[in-house]
Amino acid sequence: MTLRELVDRYRQLAGGYGRPVHLSEFGMSREETEREFSAYEEDYQIGRFLQFSRVPEPDNHPRTGCPPLYTINGFDYSHIAIFAEIEAIL
Repeated sequence: MTLRELVDRYRQLAGGYGRPVHLSEFGMSREETEREFSAYEEDYQIGRFLQFSRVPEPDNHPRTGCPPLYTINGFDYSHIAIFAEIEAIL
C-alpha cells in the first residue's frame, strides 16, 4: 500500500485527520498490517505524522475476527491517528 493510499484510506475511516482508527479497520492481514505500519513508522519523514496508541480492552473494538492488538516495531498498539501535516510529503 502506498503512503497516499494509506492516508486516503485512513481519512475515509476516520472522517478526517487526528482521529484514532483501529488498525484492523484497514482490512489487511495481521502480518501485512504489522509490516506496512512498522515500515512507515521507522521512516522519520513519515513516522513523525503517525501516532499509535493502545486502547484498553473494554474500549478496544477490532473488526470481527481480528486481533485487538498489533505489534508495530516491537510495541503493541490498537489504534493509529494521522496528523494533517502529512500532506506536506504526499
